[in-house]
Amino acid sequence: MGLLDTLSVSNSGLNVNQTAMDVVGHNIANAQNEDYTRQRVELTAKTPFHTTPGDIGTGAKVAQIVRIHDEFIYQRLTKSSGKLEYDTFSKNVLQEAAEYFPDVQDNGLFKDLKNYFDSWNNLASHPNDTAQKTALVQSINTFTKNISESRNRLERLQDTVNDQIKISIDEVNRLGKRIADINKQISAVEVKEGNNANDLRDERDKLEKTMRKLLDFSVFKGQFTSDNKQKTALTDTGKNYNLNIAGYTIVDGTTFHPLEISNEKNPNGFYSISYVRQDLKKTDITGKITGGKIGAMLDLRGRDINPDTKRPNDGTLQKYLDDLDSFAKSFIDQTNTIYAKSAKDSLHSKQMTYYQNEDKATFLGEIKEGEFDVVVYNEDGDEVARRTITIDKDTKMNSATDPNSIVAKLNEDRDDNGDNDSTNDFDDLFKANYIDNVFTITPKEGVEGYKVAIEDKGTNFAAVSQLGALLEGDSAKNISLKREYAENPEKIEAYKAPVEGNNEVANEMVQLQYDQIDFKINHNDKMTDTFYGFYSYFTSNMASNAENAKRSEDTSLALYNTVYKEFQSISGVNIDEELTNLIKYQTGYKANAKVITTIDKMLDVLLGIKQ
Repeated sequence: MGLLDTLSVSNSGLNVNQTAMDVVGHNIANAQNEDYTRQRVELTAKTPFHTTPGDIGTGAKVAQIVRIHDEFIYQRLTKSSGKLEYDTFSKNVLQEAAEYFPDVQDNGLFKDLKNYFDSWNNLASHPNDTAQKTALVQSINTFTKNISESRNRLERLQDTVNDQIKISIDEVNRLGKRIADINKQISAVEVKEGNNANDLRDERDKLEKTMRKLLDFSVFKGQFTSDNKQKTALTDTGKNYNLNIAGYTIVDGTTFHPLEISNEKNPNGFYSISYVRQDLKKTDITGKITGGKIGAMLDLRGRDINPDTKRPNDGTLQKYLDDLDSFAKSFIDQTNTIYAKSAKDSLHSKQMTYYQNEDKATFLGEIKEGEFDVVVYNEDGDEVARRTITIDKDTKMNSATDPNSIVAKLNEDRDDNGDNDSTNDFDDLFKANYIDNVFTITPKEGVEGYKVAIEDKGTNFAAVSQLGALLEGDSAKNISLKREYAENPEKIEAYKAPVEGNNEVANEMVQLQYDQIDFKINHNDKMTDTFYGFYSYFTSNMASNAENAKRSEDTSLALYNTVYKEFQSISGVNIDEELTNLIKYQTGYKANAKVITTIDKMLDVLLGIKQ
């Protein structure tokens, strides 16, 4: 081995130290990049000359440039990031929803409800006062308008969440395609053994972390190695890659399978998410996606769309809407059941398109088995006829052949009074019809001076049919005062029997605020409470959910910060450490340069001797 060989040894020292300083510079340049994983040069000795005295070294070389990356900590980081995103989105939406319904007695719907019952109380004290009737109409309009607007705000919030689902799924597809493209680049770089596509793997990790904020997924990277020299437990070095969502492969190496999102089957625009197989067969995975912002969106909006109602069967926001609708429907039904007792010239139902003539009146489950009375009053307010109608499981609305139908029972020639007088019974004074799905009770031709009312004994017939109703609608969305009363408040009556000063109906309306009412919750369950009690339950539930979401976010943030610090302690760039390494490699570079200048002088001496 001669001087030229020694020169080659020192030259290798220059090269490895130059490479090491390049890597240090790269680390320092990316010190503020939180998605960057610091890199280190692994140096090794070149193959020596094997001589009899012993091996003579031939210099150093760069074995590889490695990422200081711990896959275990990284996966914990991405999962905690997804959990934080889930909780943050949920908190923001739930807090906004809760703000629509302040749970205080002097504000919001609670105050409107109180004003409504106070107006009935005032009318009960002055049953013929037009001013009190006008005030009652105003309180009804305020209450129904505000409950409808509050529901509309909730529904718009649900629609906004639904719109964001599409945007987020499009983002998932963009990220998945980009990951597949990067896998192709990594394969091209690492086709040669020892080449590490460190920056490309950082870019892929960044995309994974971004996707994890959107939803949960599992990823298989093929091979992990333990690098004890760098104090990392598991480093991803595998060339295989598989990413699946809800058990369905989205990225398989360099191949990308997009998710499909569509609302074409849902007129309300609720999106469904499908996985499309290679044979183009679709599998709905809306109910299987969890975690991240999309998981929060689906849990809030609802996943299971009811084909009949076109609304979700689940979802926090949908439960709020259902509870508000249940509150409004019970309010409508109870109010109309009481107001049906107030005698009127004739009775007309809403259009009940869901009941055909031959349908059984109980088939929807809303009309119950039991009895209701049809009561007739004369001009003096005296009760002159009362007919009790019994409804069982086989009773139909109307039938040409079945005498058990409601219409047939009302029109049946019967001695209601038991006085053997066939001219003063209900069927002599009024006639019932069910035409074009509208139920009517009208005076017979030539009959004048009589009024009719409905007293329900648990069948819910008056509420379902809205015969003689005060309110229209069947939910918080469409609740309203009937137009005839809104246009002419004087038509509202406080009486039961048409007698001046009678306030029986108004008193029952006042009492209604204290009555225990059945409210439908969770589709099939029942809750019994007062109107005030149920509304307090509704608003308290919303406030509690928002508060729980805030606490969960605080916990997730603390966990994320802890894991992030641990991740940065391993993979983050430490400027002090890098500057120390820079001085070390600079010193090594100078030392090797000094050897080269020394050898240069030695060569000059040798050449001088030869001359």
